[in-house]
Amino acid sequence: MNKASNGAGKDTASDILARLFEVIESRRGGDPESSYTAKLLAAGKPEIARKVGEEATEVLTAALAEGRAEVIAESADLMYHLMVLWAAEGIQPGEVWAELARREGISGIEEKRSRGKS
Repeated sequence: MNKASNGAGKDTASDILARLFEVIESRRGGDPESSYTAKLLAAGKPEIARKVGEEATEVLTAALAEGRAEVIAESADLMYHLMVLWAAEGIQPGEVWAELARREGISGIEEKRSRGKS
């Protein structure tokens, strides 16, 4: 099985994420009463960022106390909310993928040092 597949061996992770981002973008300006994504986008970056933080905390809680299935479920929630934040910021997923590719093969310590972070 392709490591990047969805487990069924059909769609790659990049296919799934690309479709998710397309759906998120298609909800921009939609009816907040009928679309959670439209509601988040209408609420603005502070609310979206709050949700990203909430979902990140839920991933941590799941990892420490709940188990694999919950980590997977909460990670999916986190990824969705992170992608909504990207959409609100005007960031395309390819920009994030390019940054990850740029960092590939660089040690984490070296990469952080290059950004002036400890």
